[in-house]
Amino acid sequence: MEFNPNKAIYLQIRDAICERILSGELKPEDRIPSVREYGATIGVNPNTVMRTYEKLTLEGVIYNKRGIGYFIAPDSREIVLESSRKEFIENELPAVLKKIELLGLDPEKLLKPNKE
Repeated sequence: MEFNPNKAIYLQIRDAICERILSGELKPEDRIPSVREYGATIGVNPNTVMRTYEKLTLEGVIYNKRGIGYFIAPDSREIVLESSRKEFIENELPAVLKKIELLGLDPEKLLKPNKE
C-alpha cells in the first residue's frame, strides 16, 4: 500500500477499508484480517492497524467478536456512504466548484452526457 505523507496512515487505512466496503469487495459479516495479519500484509505497525480498527468500531463500520476477530457491520455500507458524502461535500466539492468557476466551465454542460 502506498501512503500519502500528508495524511495519517491509520486514516488512509480506514479510507482503503471503507472504499472496499463501498465497492462491494467487503460485505456485511465478512471477517477482516487480524490486526497483526493486516499490519504484516500492508507493512505497518500493528498499533497503527489497531488505531484504525478502533476508529472503525467507534464509527459502527466494524465490530469485534471477542476471541474470533473483527467483522464488517451489517449497516456498514450506509454508514460509510453517509460519512463519505459528508466529507466530499465539506472538503472536496468546494475546490472542484472553485476550479469550474475559474476555468469558466458551464456546470450544466458538465452534468449532461455528450451526445455527439
